[in-house]
Amino acid sequence: MSAPQGLDQIAVRGISAIGYHGVLEHERREGQRFVVDVVVALDLRPAAGSGDLSRTLDYGTLARGVHDAITSDPVDLIETLAERIAGVCLEFAAVGWTQVTVHKPAAPIAVTFTDVAVTIERSRT
Repeated sequence: MSAPQGLDQIAVRGISAIGYHGVLEHERREGQRFVVDVVVALDLRPAAGSGDLSRTLDYGTLARGVHDAITSDPVDLIETLAERIAGVCLEFAAVGWTQVTVHKPAAPIAVTFTDVAVTIERSRT
C-alpha cells in the first residue's frame, strides 16, 4: 500500500517520548524512549494557493497528538501503539492515508542491534 495517487504528503519524523509499553514488567515499570515517524497524505493545493494554515494540516498539532499517544495508556505491543497513532493521524478530516513507524531503540533483545521498528499504513478506504 502507498499514498493514494494525486495526494501530497507531510512527514514528521523523530517524534520522541517516554512510554510504558511492552510485555515485560520492567518495561511497564521503568518506561523507555519510543520514536515515531508519521507521513500523512492530503491535498495541499488549497493551502499552497491561499497561504492559509487552516486549509492544511497543522503539523505541530499532529506531532502533539502523536506524542500524547505515546505517553498515554500502556499497551503490550508496538504494533498496537502504531495502530493507535494511525488513528490519531486519520482523525484529521483532510488526511486520507497515513504511514506510521514506531521505533523501539531500547527493546529488550539479548544481541547487539540498532533499532526495532514496526511500520503500518492505513487509509480511510
